[in-house]
Amino acid sequence: MRKSAIAIIPARGGSKRIHKKNIKDFFGKPLIAYSIEVALASKLFEKVIVSTDDEKIASIARKYGAETPFLRPKNLSDDFTGTDDVVDHAIEFLKDSGENYEYVCTLYATAPLLQKKYLIQGYEDLKSSNAINAFSATTMPFPIQRTFKLDANGRCEMFTPEHYMTRSQDLEEAYQDAGQFYWTKMHQKSDKIMFANDSIPIILPPHLVQDIDTLEDWTRAESLYKNLYPNLFDIWNKKKQKLEIQEPVQFSEREILFISMGKNIGYEQYGKGEDFLRPVVVIKKV
Repeated sequence: MRKSAIAIIPARGGSKRIHKKNIKDFFGKPLIAYSIEVALASKLFEKVIVSTDDEKIASIARKYGAETPFLRPKNLSDDFTGTDDVVDHAIEFLKDSGENYEYVCTLYATAPLLQKKYLIQGYEDLKSSNAINAFSATTMPFPIQRTFKLDANGRCEMFTPEHYMTRSQDLEEAYQDAGQFYWTKMHQKSDKIMFANDSIPIILPPHLVQDIDTLEDWTRAESLYKNLYPNLFDIWNKKKQKLEIQEPVQFSEREILFISMGKNIGYEQYGKGEDFLRPVVVIKKV
């Protein structure tokens, strides 16, 4: 019997640049937990599978609701194994267990900015089209036509020098892989790459996209996450949102008022004191 959709999250244990990256603490939870929780919250999947060679990752994945029906073999867990091989292995394992699916979604374990609505959009857009894939994408931060490389002497050489004087607004928009999710129809095959006309790009806003390969990337991802969920880090945001709109202050004729800016202590998650003073308007009658 063919089931609808399954999510597969590759998460090997041997990350080099950031040690144990997939389960490193990210604001109180292992990084992989974010992808698992969004996948489950979407209610799109019969199962959420984590493919890993690491028992500790498998244990954490199960804690957050994923299934780990196998430990990935070592020959599929080195630095040179591609994601496609890992996903194919998981699919074959499931087929051998009598499970067949119409759609498979590969989710990266390093996507704490992943949003449920875009995951659902990818599924719905793919389901209602004749495309074979749908994947997360975003705009390039700078026109690619204006980029350059370095020659053998360390000097600049533009890729498209004919656009040196072209205004940015006159250049064609370019897009890139956002590295979050990749939907595929299992009953259709394509000999084209993912970034071809068999695929539907689901365009994410840039503030929801950050590769996490280095510690610098990690720091940027933390900043984006804080901006995305300010209430988790600044209780004053909650208080400001709850403030009721007050009636305008009424002034009487010939009334003399002294208006100044004052400061009020704010209590934050990380402490209190001079660094947390907030400006307030002070109005006094003279």
